[in-house]
Amino acid sequence: MTASDRPAGLLRRRSSARTRTSNRSLLRELPVLVVVALLIALLIKTFVVQAFVIPSSSMEDTLLVHDKVLVNKLVYHFRSIHPGDIIVFNGAGTWNPAPAATSGGNLLARLYDDTLRKFFDSVGGLFGTPIGQTDYIKRVIGVPGDHVVCCNAAGDVTVNGVPLNESSYLYPGNKSDSAIDGIDPRFNVTVPSGYLWVLGDHRAISDDSRGHESYPGNGMVLEKEVIGRAFLVAWPPSQWRILSIPATFRQKGITTTGGKIAALEGGQYGPAAAGLAGAVPLTWLQRRLRLRRRRAAPKPGQTPEPGQWPQSGTDE
Repeated sequence: MTASDRPAGLLRRRSSARTRTSNRSLLRELPVLVVVALLIALLIKTFVVQAFVIPSSSMEDTLLVHDKVLVNKLVYHFRSIHPGDIIVFNGAGTWNPAPAATSGGNLLARLYDDTLRKFFDSVGGLFGTPIGQTDYIKRVIGVPGDHVVCCNAAGDVTVNGVPLNESSYLYPGNKSDSAIDGIDPRFNVTVPSGYLWVLGDHRAISDDSRGHESYPGNGMVLEKEVIGRAFLVAWPPSQWRILSIPATFRQKGITTTGGKIAALEGGQYGPAAAGLAGAVPLTWLQRRLRLRRRRAAPKPGQTPEPGQWPQSGTDE
């Protein structure tokens, strides 16, 4: 009997059965896919790239309030921090008093804080972590060994005697020596080993290294407390752009790498590219295996040929 001779009702029932089986398979796989996707996202956020939400105007017009930026957490394992980089860092102990050690208290509350709270915060942070009370985002002006001065006779910040042309990133109307009332805009510092000197692009309202010189770090931030480099404005779409190092920081004398900075910037996209390159073949392989299983499965009414698929039970 050919397929055309079979009753139409029988074909419809078999088609309906296959549809129900496919739907049940999707419902079974969906929770697994969600969990796997969540775990992968958590790993990426923890070790590779993390999204941060800009909370203030101190980096305008480069970064606006509520912009979401992507921060590369691996790049400084492959290259050093450069003047001109926009970094997110933890200011605890240098810009802020060191957090007091907690002792005693409710055991369950401490256990929750050390486990579930951190997990829930990490999950929430997948959609963009608000920069907290001890996390900051600023532009690096001086790295270890740099002599940074504000300002020369022309009103420019100088790094190792080389004047910076800051017009490409300073907030419109600001000057290099613009500052919050009560903060001395002038400085003359040599950055010690392991520290950085950072300023905001909206210089007139930025509470940056100039406003923290009385703190334990003398205005500096620790290199080891840098979370990563902001390399992309990801949201909103109208603000989407790459955060490259301004050309003025490529002048000879500001950094020993000079023109190599542009080439090194390309390395920051390595982790994301590697992740994408790894995800594509894995997805393709998964689809191929699923298709092969479907082809090997017996169709309704079909008698399996010996060895076509594994038999259930144990071998005698």
